[in-house]
Amino acid sequence: MRQLVAVLGTGVVDASDAVVTADDLGINRGDGVFDAARVVSDAAGVRVELLEPHLARFARSHQKMGMAEPDLAAWRALIEEAVAAWDVPGEAILKLIATRGLEHEPGAPGASFLTLTAADTAPCPPLRVITLTTGRASDAFADAPWLLGGVKSLSYAVNVAMAREAKRRGVDDVLFTSSDGYCLEGPRSGLLVRFGDAFVTTPVAGTGILDSVTIGVVAEGLRSRGLAFSERLVTPAELIASDGGWLLSAGRGVAEIVALNGSPLATDAEASALLCELAGFGTA
Repeated sequence: MRQLVAVLGTGVVDASDAVVTADDLGINRGDGVFDAARVVSDAAGVRVELLEPHLARFARSHQKMGMAEPDLAAWRALIEEAVAAWDVPGEAILKLIATRGLEHEPGAPGASFLTLTAADTAPCPPLRVITLTTGRASDAFADAPWLLGGVKSLSYAVNVAMAREAKRRGVDDVLFTSSDGYCLEGPRSGLLVRFGDAFVTTPVAGTGILDSVTIGVVAEGLRSRGLAFSERLVTPAELIASDGGWLLSAGRGVAEIVALNGSPLATDAEASALLCELAGFGTA
């Protein structure tokens, strides 16, 4: 079993069962939200890493989308049932999915389900990255809540298209840039940059980027060790000239950027090991 599916109010179902109707707004309009967390299965058992921060972000996405508040207690119970049924060793991704409702039946509930999928790649890989523009200024979301900045929505076609473009160009990933020339985030990851002993990430306010759970945990760990951590906009040129750059996510972990647009970046095995440890991925 490489994937498990569980439906809110029903429990674990056969992975081949239909769980979304053809009239669902999540399918027809991308009108819904999701969140994803890392699952580890080892000698100590099966556990979901940083579940509560992910559930909190899931709830914030609902609120920003104007969707009904999720029943987090019911979601926790469903996750517990799914984890108890999961027996694949190693890494996996837990994805929570909720849609607004049905397109032609106002008020009818949408789909609410989760998937547990075994990871098919090793965590914390080195990355060759290119920049691709979003076509928006770095402050485009400041006064435009309808752009849904910071929402982990099901409207992910652009993110997937950029990942395909990276593959077409023979690199590993993409770093979004704003039209005024600043680095933002990856299609599925947040950016962290080191300048000397200080670490920097892209600010959430105004940029519309997602509030990264993994970067939040790493930031707390860095500060507890007396290292500086702050938010500011960084240009691609600054990133290339920095003392190291990483793309962080719950699924892939701490992935060191080794090249940006063909220009090599400084790499630091010691810093990567620290960041991996803080993110819960052990040492690099």
